[in-house]
Amino acid sequence: MHLIPTQEEVVAILRETGALRDGHFEYPSGLHSNEYLQVPLAMRYYKYQKMLSVGLSRLLRANPEIRATIKDLSIVTPMTGGLPVAYGVTEALGAKQVYWAERENGEPLHFRQYLEQHQGEQVVLVDDILRTGRKLRELKKLLESHGATVVGLAVIIYQPNPDIFDFGNLPLYYLAKLEASYYADAQQCELCRQGVPLEKVWV
Repeated sequence: MHLIPTQEEVVAILRETGALRDGHFEYPSGLHSNEYLQVPLAMRYYKYQKMLSVGLSRLLRANPEIRATIKDLSIVTPMTGGLPVAYGVTEALGAKQVYWAERENGEPLHFRQYLEQHQGEQVVLVDDILRTGRKLRELKKLLESHGATVVGLAVIIYQPNPDIFDFGNLPLYYLAKLEASYYADAQQCELCRQGVPLEKVWV
């Protein structure tokens, strides 16, 4: 295994742990896809959680601007799949702190009571996967509304779908990029037309 896991090594871990599966899947959004990816299934295993988190931290450390602010850096994630990644990256980097945003009863993301950001706080957003970027976009806006400065975005897997949000010039770090086929609904789905059995997934 390399110091920073290669694309092939990451995919092998995902397949070994059942986090990456081939087939015909329908996501809660209604999208159909030929791949199912659930990174937390790989993060159940400490050796893989550490390997992937440390690899991601090394990508971040290679950025001189981020490296210079590590002692004051906050690692922030949306709930809940990004938590193992955020804690692993924080430990590997030696960053100042890790915290997260929460959502209850369909309300907007928010931070726990008494958790306050300070003006100019340097933040790296961390998650297990980036598909649309919806949650990370909301989290970025929330942090900036409290005066924080988001300096980077780091995910284990980058698997963009057709509706991905554009984060502009914000540096993006990832260990592997996966290309899946997405179909808006059953009428447009090639797998449906081929009669491939459909499995609905929760996430």
